[in-house]
Amino acid sequence: MNRRTFLAAGVGGLTWSALNRGLWVHAATAAGQIQRGEMAGYLLVPTERVPETYNAGFSMYVAAWPLLEEYPGNRFQTGLFGTWMHAQNDRAKPVERMYSDIEGGLGWWRDTRFATETPKFIMGGVALNFSAWANGPGAGKGRDWSRPQGKYGVAQLSPWVLWPPDGLNLKQGTCGQLFGYGYLPLPLTEPKSTTAGKNVPTGNHCWTLFLNTGNFKGPVAFFTPYFWSRPSVEDPRLAGMFLDSRPADPNRALQMETQYVPGAQSVDAKGDTYGRVAATSFPRGPEGDSIVVHRVTSYTKQALWDAVEVWFRGGPAASGVIDSSATVLHRFPGRGGATWKMYPEGIAREERMPIPWSSFATPMAPDPFSFGYRWSDALVTKKNTPDGPLVTLPEYYRLVTEEGKQPRWVAVPPTDVPAETGLAEARFGRPDTGPPEPYVTPDDPESCWKKPGPVAGPFQARPGDGSVVTYYWYRFADQPALLNADLTDDERERLQTRVEELHRHWKKDGDYLSPPRVGTLADIDPALIVTPPPGLEIGYVPIATRQAAEEEARNP
Repeated sequence: MNRRTFLAAGVGGLTWSALNRGLWVHAATAAGQIQRGEMAGYLLVPTERVPETYNAGFSMYVAAWPLLEEYPGNRFQTGLFGTWMHAQNDRAKPVERMYSDIEGGLGWWRDTRFATETPKFIMGGVALNFSAWANGPGAGKGRDWSRPQGKYGVAQLSPWVLWPPDGLNLKQGTCGQLFGYGYLPLPLTEPKSTTAGKNVPTGNHCWTLFLNTGNFKGPVAFFTPYFWSRPSVEDPRLAGMFLDSRPADPNRALQMETQYVPGAQSVDAKGDTYGRVAATSFPRGPEGDSIVVHRVTSYTKQALWDAVEVWFRGGPAASGVIDSSATVLHRFPGRGGATWKMYPEGIAREERMPIPWSSFATPMAPDPFSFGYRWSDALVTKKNTPDGPLVTLPEYYRLVTEEGKQPRWVAVPPTDVPAETGLAEARFGRPDTGPPEPYVTPDDPESCWKKPGPVAGPFQARPGDGSVVTYYWYRFADQPALLNADLTDDERERLQTRVEELHRHWKKDGDYLSPPRVGTLADIDPALIVTPPPGLEIGYVPIATRQAAEEEARNP
């Protein structure tokens, strides 16, 4: 940061000469004048590498819990522990920048409209360089249906799970239970030599979300191959480079990405700087530690794809049980890192100071296939909430500056923070912003939502986030996502036939992902477990068309 940039940024309380020496001195901020701040960064979880041949997807169990004591508004954005699954490419990339993957997971996002302290789940598929993203059936980049940008990128597969556009709800009060999920490819479609009328191929990898929860097990939804291949229509050099046709890299990053947790910063009468972050907690197990990731697994196509492919070619029905001999478990070495930093708004990236994560959290692997943290009893607070036991991290910090050294935060107890800073009175609760704007879908009678349209409905579900989800039952092949998946009528009918077989044989309480060896399973919000109307049990799926607050639902 040069002097002009510093002055233009209006960074209150920091003198240019102090910054130039690498020190933070709040000479201009009066004692008790609170600055808004934030905490952001990554928690890093290393795993041992596995052979590249295990390239047909992954699964894992991650803890789900209320990270913050009170939801602080939609600036709050953080995932819980998750991963990034990229295509495995064995040839040179034709262009320099080719970001595309499946990320998503549990968390809270700035575009979450019906947020609570309980996390939600999104699928998080990213098309080329974020040109589009798909978070679930009917959910993607923005809400302008004239520019879908991924909102048709995911097709509903399960007849038992309703997916709201705001994300898949977990049962309210989930606190430390394990949410099992993963993606495996299924050959639901056939490879195509042309895409959108152009001489560009599209593969038949239908990357399918499988869940293992307390009240639902099995496949839920899948990314349409066209979601990945569409950018290659405009740039044929990209053909065959994406997840529609490529296997997946099995050696994925495993991290917790936090983009914003609210905080505050102030100075005492002596000029010392103190900071505070919103109360941030982790689940606490019976031994006082936290297991946050369990049984990260990668697969070959022999795990499930091969049996399903034989089935669809006229062979015996595949059970859906994943062949354990075609899997590999990723081992945890028990190490870990953290880049969480706390800083006032407007501070340049290079001036942000890390919080002393290692002073109160020690990474550990209680067994080779589980990862978590042990906590310093002197610095964390153990709480027993109505939903379950938690460990709350230090809220208060003091900035230590020593000649010739980088400034650093040290955790301090609340009693060591001078009252004149005003930090004890800082509040990070939910702002009063009125009812969220509803999610709506096209109502044009000529749109793909109406032609050919649903066969039953409307119905309503009321998940625990205070919203009302209006949904209809569509014939599987007539759902809007598949009418926008670059499939001919004949191709959709073949797909319909295959999915009817899945519905007959793969039930919501079957065996799919291997069960966890520790802990208990989290539940999906019970309001989102639905039952098909009589006569629609096979070949039909629930599709959400609107999500609104209760008062908006009564008066649309």
